[in-house]
Amino acid sequence: MGDATVRTLEKSPADTRPEAQPGGERLSIGRLRLPRRPRLRFEILLIAVSYWIYSVIRNAVPEQKAAALRNADWIWRAEQAVGIAVEHTVNHAVNSVTWLIVGMNYYYATLHFIVTVGVLVWLYRWHPGRYAATRLVLFLTTGIALLGYYLYPLAPPRLVPDGGFVDTVVVHDTWGSMASGNLASMSNQYAAMPSMHIGWSVWCGITIVMLAPALWARVLGWLYPPLTLLVIVATANHFWLDAVGGVLCLAAGYGLSYLWYRSVAYRLPRHVTPLHAT
Repeated sequence: MGDATVRTLEKSPADTRPEAQPGGERLSIGRLRLPRRPRLRFEILLIAVSYWIYSVIRNAVPEQKAAALRNADWIWRAEQAVGIAVEHTVNHAVNSVTWLIVGMNYYYATLHFIVTVGVLVWLYRWHPGRYAATRLVLFLTTGIALLGYYLYPLAPPRLVPDGGFVDTVVVHDTWGSMASGNLASMSNQYAAMPSMHIGWSVWCGITIVMLAPALWARVLGWLYPPLTLLVIVATANHFWLDAVGGVLCLAAGYGLSYLWYRSVAYRLPRHVTPLHAT
């Protein structure tokens, strides 16, 4: 430490610029990787702007109806070939129980956002040192999904002609869903692959299971992704393989976050250590 100080003092003023110091670039990147205390106003603005950009880009992708229907036919045939094409059975079985399918319609339209924002708020309040890295996973996952929407347009089962699926929102006149009905024109209806309902729900589930101290919370964390999977299939909004796509996007998000922070998000310190204390 002393030698490094002496060498720095011996340099001319021009040589003491950060870019001229050996390892200065690495030091700068290293400081960027350090967990920092999140700032509330910045985080609210960041999440709001990010979701707005995500929605704009997602809905700006050409719908490519013909390609989306061809891809849906391929997905359905592939699932039939491997024996997992049970979406039609699940859709009709749940649709026969009105109170259940209406509840699932509202689940699909609301909890996707409510639970995700709730987990972010919980991280911000109780795990500030892990917040940025865990949030980065979510943002990267969503960004990768946008590529999927552009490269692989896919019609959901409910929009497949002669597929025999029930569009449960239309049939039961459920309010608030942008998947069907009067709000359908506001959203790209052929962006089903990958499923961000699954990507986000698995992110929520893993985060809760890894960090929540209460057993009941961890149990809910385990249950949330499979329940979401049941909902997206029962409402005919996704094929099973859309869920696989969502999980793959999430895995990529975790991998990229690990490369940046050099650690799994949940293993970072719970609280932020001030830079002057290091």
